[in-house]
Amino acid sequence: MAKTKTSYFCQSCGFESAKWLGKCPSCQQWNTFVEEIVEKASKNVPDWKTSTQISRVNKPAKIQEIVYTEDHRLITPDKELNRVLGGGIVSGSLVLIGGEPGIGKSTLMLQLALIIPNIKVLYVSGEESEQQIKLRAERILPKPVSDCYILTETSTQNIFKQIEVLEPNIVIIDSIQTLHSAHIESTPGSVSQVKECTAELLRFAKESNTPVFLIGHITKDGMIAGPKILEHMVDTVLQFEGDRHHVYRILRAIKNRFGAASELGIYEMQGSGLREVSNPSEILLSQRDEPLSGVTISATMEGMRPMLIETQALVSTSPYGTPQRSATGFDTKRMNMLLAVLEKRCGFKLGAKDVFLNIAGGIKVEDPSIDLGLAAAIISSNEDMPVPYKVCFAAEIGLSGEIRAVTRIEQRIAEAQKLGFEQIFISSYNKKGLDLSKYTIEIKTVSKIEEVFSLLFG
Repeated sequence: MAKTKTSYFCQSCGFESAKWLGKCPSCQQWNTFVEEIVEKASKNVPDWKTSTQISRVNKPAKIQEIVYTEDHRLITPDKELNRVLGGGIVSGSLVLIGGEPGIGKSTLMLQLALIIPNIKVLYVSGEESEQQIKLRAERILPKPVSDCYILTETSTQNIFKQIEVLEPNIVIIDSIQTLHSAHIESTPGSVSQVKECTAELLRFAKESNTPVFLIGHITKDGMIAGPKILEHMVDTVLQFEGDRHHVYRILRAIKNRFGAASELGIYEMQGSGLREVSNPSEILLSQRDEPLSGVTISATMEGMRPMLIETQALVSTSPYGTPQRSATGFDTKRMNMLLAVLEKRCGFKLGAKDVFLNIAGGIKVEDPSIDLGLAAAIISSNEDMPVPYKVCFAAEIGLSGEIRAVTRIEQRIAEAQKLGFEQIFISSYNKKGLDLSKYTIEIKTVSKIEEVFSLLFG
């Protein structure tokens, strides 16, 4: 019998070593190496269509002679998923979806399996029983439109046998960490098993031209569990984000070989599943009747989609001597930078006061274009003077107090105008090439932060 081959793998990043190491040279983590069996030559295990496989030798082709054909896409009834995938599901693509436990990954995939008309979908689950999936399907869609088949199996060889018999149009795996291949003797979820199972599914997707969706677990740091090579192997990586205590979920594209990697879709979690949010600005803005101090509206961009969000600030005297600085949904270091600019360039004494910032709706924003809106909210709360509700902001603030230009200003202005705003503050450097005559909204161009406060508060 051939000798069994073993190796040591880092459970954090997937680094392979011939011997055990205390510290991983790749990710610098301690005590993460585990011994795994990576090869068993004495056992001959059938693979995907090994009996009917035809060997083919690829030859180099001149780039001018290569014929390009447009990718065939399956348009789903879920418009948000179509947007994130770049226009629909590409045939033969391998899509990885990651997210926290309970965020809605399985719900989204089961909902997708039920709503596509005239499509045969195989939903493979290694975590739930058929009765559990049936119970959730009854809640999401009592009368499914597609032909959805449920398979509770963890062996890839058995899954491929059922695929050959059923010949589905879409395959969904829930989840990749529960699968195991007989080619590898490691436990399910280990680095070598995840790599081998993904490689087998990738080969199946490309040879059969069938799209495959993989649900993946994430670590406590928010990264997709398993080796980093897993994200390199697949065609598309989607991250499902959001707070489980809020109703809104964000599906963000991290990697996409068939579309833009900066798109996102927004869903609302309901008792009957996930509902698409086609216009997130109307949901993220509160419908208040009276003006409140410390509340402003900022125009931001998430991918190619403009959104108006509500930025809130609270400034109060510190009762304990040491002022507190807290930001929810915004970078705390950037907040400290804005406070330093307001104190140095505008003369506002905020060093001895507590400052709290919040992005309404439970979303996180990294776009610097909300700087001006946050600064206006801070001064509004400090002076206890409300900003008019029909005014919004879209500009970045520099360290010298200058108002800097932001990208895609036309889309931000058009979104504010569509939602009925009367004024928008932008940088004077954004005026170049901007046709002001086609907008009915009043556009205020400013170059210094002092100009904004004099126009708002006098």
